Amino acid sequence: MAQKYIGKLDEILYQQSKMTPYFEKLEAKTGVKRTYWALGFGAFLLLYIVFGYGGDLICNLIGFVFPAYKSIKAIETEDKKDDTQWLTYWVVYSSFMIVEFFSDILLSWFPFYFLAKLVFLGWCMAPYEWNGADFIYKRVLKPFVKRHEKQIDSYIEKGGQLASEGAHLAADLGTKAATEKMIHDAMNKGDEEKKDE
Repeated sequence: MAQKYIGKLDEILYQQSKMTPYFEKLEAKTGVKRTYWALGFGAFLLLYIVFGYGGDLICNLIGFVFPAYKSIKAIETEDKKDDTQWLTYWVVYSSFMIVEFFSDILLSWFPFYFLAKLVFLGWCMAPYEWNGADFIYKRVLKPFVKRHEKQIDSYIEKGGQLASEGAHLAADLGTKAATEKMIHDAMNKGDEEKKDE
């Protein structure tokens, strides 16, 4: 079974690409196949995620950069199925980040937390219809939103009204402050002109 995946990795690494000359130089200088370099790098990355301090950064980069790239590509295609897949991923990802914000202090102390997070994000972005994002969206998020939709809409409307009132208040205060400053400057200028006479 491992040979099957190594064969697929070989197939990917030995395709002509911009990286081919670099791989060839690396192989020529070291005498080690690029497949073993890739496996070694993957093992190092895995160990670093488990034991290193940058596990959170690596998880967030993998959970954000690759899906962002795939989302851009999906937007540019005519097919709407991939748009739905990545939009679903982003809804689940943002929900996960909110939950993680409140639980990160406790969870980050567990061994293999970042590895589990990486596996979870990988499951969410997997190119299958039964991926994690689809599963969580359909089983958790969609029912929750449907059940509380009216309350959520009400809170959003109230929040918009508060933001609008706050913007008007800030504009009024800014106008008042600017007017007072102009009056103050004009009075100081008049006083200075009187002194000069």
